[in-house]
Amino acid sequence: MSTTKDFSNTRTFLIDLTRCTGCRACQVACKQWNQMKAEKTTFFKGEGYQNPQTMSEYTLTAIRFRDYEKNGENEFAFYKEMCMHCNDPACVSVCPVSAFTKTPEGPVVYDTTRCIGCRFCMIACPFGVPKYEWSKALPLVVKCTGCYARVKEGLIPACAKACPTAISYGGRNDMIAEAKRRLAKWPEKYVNRIYGLDEAGGTSVLYLSALPFTELGFKGVTKRPLPSYTWAALRLVPGVFLTMGGSLAFISWLTHRKDRLRKEEEARKASKTQ
Repeated sequence: MSTTKDFSNTRTFLIDLTRCTGCRACQVACKQWNQMKAEKTTFFKGEGYQNPQTMSEYTLTAIRFRDYEKNGENEFAFYKEMCMHCNDPACVSVCPVSAFTKTPEGPVVYDTTRCIGCRFCMIACPFGVPKYEWSKALPLVVKCTGCYARVKEGLIPACAKACPTAISYGGRNDMIAEAKRRLAKWPEKYVNRIYGLDEAGGTSVLYLSALPFTELGFKGVTKRPLPSYTWAALRLVPGVFLTMGGSLAFISWLTHRKDRLRKEEEARKASKTQ
């Protein structure tokens, strides 16, 4: 459980929404680093300038736009939607094939070679982060990995590198201390809350805001680590159903694995003949 684990030095995002200009540099950098395809998007009536509308199989982080009124004037507020990289991730606890891992550095990573496409992670995630590759014949799940390949080499995530104003990145204790320093120094500027400090047992993404988080569209989640709910629920499920579910998951994994291996072998043969 989270009470016995030390997350003080896990790498953590501090995103100050009062400093976000909605430039989408983080969104572009994420797409470039992860080599994600472009997707056709459009503005929706009543949704302001938000585009794309949400994260998807092609977009691992997105800037949310919110219109509000201040002193009789229309104003914009923005926030960066991304994986929260929970300290005790629900996706890790429900995955039957251990495709998700919470790394010591902080990011929650995902192994595509293990995934069976069951989508339990999508149901379990309280923040609605994992997305499904609906466009593919053999779909898997996609999500932000916190740029783990960069982080383990001592670099910062692409989005944090690209952001000119709003994103800080460092040890969790340091980011919490910095957030508290800003709240104390400018109490009139912020709502007195650090989102992500306790949500879902604590996350590796922290937010500061001038507006109540509920008004921005942030989800209200329990402060209790989600895996504790997962196992409490599983204890009520008859063992026969768990066994059956595990068997079906294993069969599905074998099928997906065979298809992937076959396609890889065909690709290798094709490259040799060229």
